[in-house]
Amino acid sequence: MPHATTAPVPGQRPRWWTELPLLALVYGAYSGGRLLVRGDVSTAVDHGLRILDLEKALFLNAEHPLNRLFTAHPSIGIPADFAYASLHYLVTPAVLIWMFRRHSAAYRRARTWLMTSTMLGLIGFTLMPTCPPRLLAAGHGFVDTMAQYSSYGWWGTEASAPRGMGGMTNQYAAMPSLHVGWALWCGILLWRHARHPLLRAAGIAYPLITVIVVMGTANHYFLDAVAGAAVMGVGALLARPVTRLADRVKDAVQARFAPVSPTMTSPDVSAGCKTSAGERIPGQRTTSADPTDAAAPAGPPAPADVPAAAGRAAGGDAAKAAR
Repeated sequence: MPHATTAPVPGQRPRWWTELPLLALVYGAYSGGRLLVRGDVSTAVDHGLRILDLEKALFLNAEHPLNRLFTAHPSIGIPADFAYASLHYLVTPAVLIWMFRRHSAAYRRARTWLMTSTMLGLIGFTLMPTCPPRLLAAGHGFVDTMAQYSSYGWWGTEASAPRGMGGMTNQYAAMPSLHVGWALWCGILLWRHARHPLLRAAGIAYPLITVIVVMGTANHYFLDAVAGAAVMGVGALLARPVTRLADRVKDAVQARFAPVSPTMTSPDVSAGCKTSAGERIPGQRTTSADPTDAAAPAGPPAPADVPAAAGRAAGGDAAKAAR
């Protein structure tokens, strides 16, 4: 996968008071879009069954054994439910803040990568509403572990939404899995920018654990996870051109609404009055360097028509008389 944070972005470091409204706006648009793109349930179920059939044909159906493991062992299923319901809300902002504070040169590209991929995921929800395994008929062999262990957490029977707030989420937004996509984003940034070996190891483990969790809790198919990784890859490719486009739009807006400063002209202090050559204004100070202020010679000026040779002869006669 191309790394969208390889080259640092020149320019001024983003300010938190501009970043917070931007991130809130994008996440609000994403959340609102998820609610608006609720498709027909029967269509979503058909898409889910087609994905399941394709996985079985490719021998990729790991959801059933993982789901049975999580269902049979609460010591595995309950922590997995907590991880599914909370980590993407905690780890993703934490990595974003860490990038902002510690790696500001790469922050803007990383943020653009995340936002672009999230919007691409919204397009996927719109084009392909998909029923997750836990909402398929019981005959397909899946158990909703979050409903099974709901007494241990804040969620109910409607995904990871708090009890009574199931209407605030779209349960058929399963393809692609942004749980996996965001975890992959976090993992790549931790691997590339962290210095401590444990943080770099977490960058590898976190996406892998997320893939297992989303399948074991019956919230996503394996191909949902693959699609989530693919969305992040496309987002990484688009991060640079999206950043350039944002810069052009920003420059155009600033040029359009920038205040026009009036042209500064020198004030006319003469009020139309002029002086002739050599005339001085009363009270005007002059400098000693002014050639017009030099003292006039004591004697009359020599006639301009006296030859230079006569001057040299008169000088010679005066020298002889002195001797």
